Amino acid sequence: MSNRITHGMMQRNVLADLNAVSTRLSRTQGKIASNREITRPSDDPFEASRAMALRQSLAATRQHQRNAQDAQGWQEATEQALGQITDLMHRARELVVRGATDSADAADRLSIATELDQIIESVKQNANATYRGSALFAGTRTDTLPYQQGAVDAYGGDEAGLDPLVPGVLREIGPGVTMSINTVGREFLGDGQAAGDGKLLDTLRDVADALRADDPAALRDTELARLDDNLELLLEVRARNGARSNRLESALARLAEVEESTVKQLSRTEDADIAKTIIDFNSQQAAYQSALRAGASLVQVSLLDFLR
Repeated sequence: MSNRITHGMMQRNVLADLNAVSTRLSRTQGKIASNREITRPSDDPFEASRAMALRQSLAATRQHQRNAQDAQGWQEATEQALGQITDLMHRARELVVRGATDSADAADRLSIATELDQIIESVKQNANATYRGSALFAGTRTDTLPYQQGAVDAYGGDEAGLDPLVPGVLREIGPGVTMSINTVGREFLGDGQAAGDGKLLDTLRDVADALRADDPAALRDTELARLDDNLELLLEVRARNGARSNRLESALARLAEVEESTVKQLSRTEDADIAKTIIDFNSQQAAYQSALRAGASLVQVSLLDFLR
């Protein structure tokens, strides 16, 4: 028994074939427009999941870059404040040397002491430096200024970050890699004369007292050496800050390499081969036009189609 191929069957088959060719052509057009081989997970589930993993990795890398750049800005602000304090220390030492000479009299030393008081206030002002609203030298108490202007020199922050076992202000600069970026003001400035800790503020207050007491011997025999010791400690703190800056530069260079590598892998996974895709598009377009012409010749409209 033979099956008869009806006119309606021919129409349905032609339309189905045209729709199939049109769908492939539309998908190829989408690849050209988006420059993506994968526009939906169903295009290639394995490569789509790989692309998602690469995108997550890229987002994490760029977040680590932002963290490292923020830490780098913190270090630069810290170095600027420490540099200004160092300049003030050098000026204070010049004044001490001048006041320790026998050619200076009591009035000269009193004038030097007055200038030294202003240097102390400038030192504390620089110690209160902030970066994006956070105090640089107050440990983790970044919302509190470590020193107050005036006669009281007590430190108002904490010592987080001074001891390696006590985390300070941290930044994550890599997968599972964090570093402490803060410098504790108490380490080199101390708590002032009341604490008698021999740190910078205590020493500067004692120097001012020796100048007002017209005691050049104390300046020569004791205070000048104490100032030199504090200056050496300050330089050690700056060297440590510089080492952190170098580490951040290395981290940023490494993250830039990781970002570039991930972007290349993502491009190889997602991006379309434009030359191949255009060739496919032209072939599919030619096939579609041929199918249209063939369908038009096969599916002829009869008088009965108009009478239905």
